[in-house]
Amino acid sequence: MENIARMLTQEQTQLITILRSQIQLTESEAVQAVCLFQTCTLNRGEFFVRAGDVPQTLGFVLSGILRLYYIAPDGNESTKSFCAENSFVAAYSALLMKQPSRLFIQALEDVKLLVADYSAYRSLSQSQGNLQQLNCKIAECLFIKKERRESALLLDDAKTRYLSFLEEYSELEARLKQHHIASYLGISPVTLSRIRAQLKLH
Repeated sequence: MENIARMLTQEQTQLITILRSQIQLTESEAVQAVCLFQTCTLNRGEFFVRAGDVPQTLGFVLSGILRLYYIAPDGNESTKSFCAENSFVAAYSALLMKQPSRLFIQALEDVKLLVADYSAYRSLSQSQGNLQQLNCKIAECLFIKKERRESALLLDDAKTRYLSFLEEYSELEARLKQHHIASYLGISPVTLSRIRAQLKLH
């Protein structure tokens, strides 16, 4: 196992660091997990998942930003979330249920990922209690994020939603286009410009 550990790529070592910041993993467990992941690159505008695809992979973002969004029958786009460095990305419900995704996951910048076949990852995690603990943490984080997102759209005004966005994605705002931020907030780019102008006056 030590020989295999020495052969890990820099990207796989980065993933081990992130995993160990979340859960306790032995050297053997960490190596087995990250060896399932292979480096993948997407150019800006390319898709990790398209609506209609039955996803089979779990990704870990090494660099770049991905946008998760829906396209309504009338052609309007609604941004669900953004995934940037050191976060996992997938069309989770479709992946778990082995059904076609309703989500698009698109690269907003050139993106480097580590990608694993989800069935292989799930098989390994079923034999490793620590990885199951990681899966629980990911599920908990997704649930909290989903609930906060729903309550914000239902209860908060546009300005409050924008301030919450700045808190959650502060390091990404300068890297995101205005219409993508507006789509995430459920408002028009004009309204977003007005909110930004008001905040600058205070």
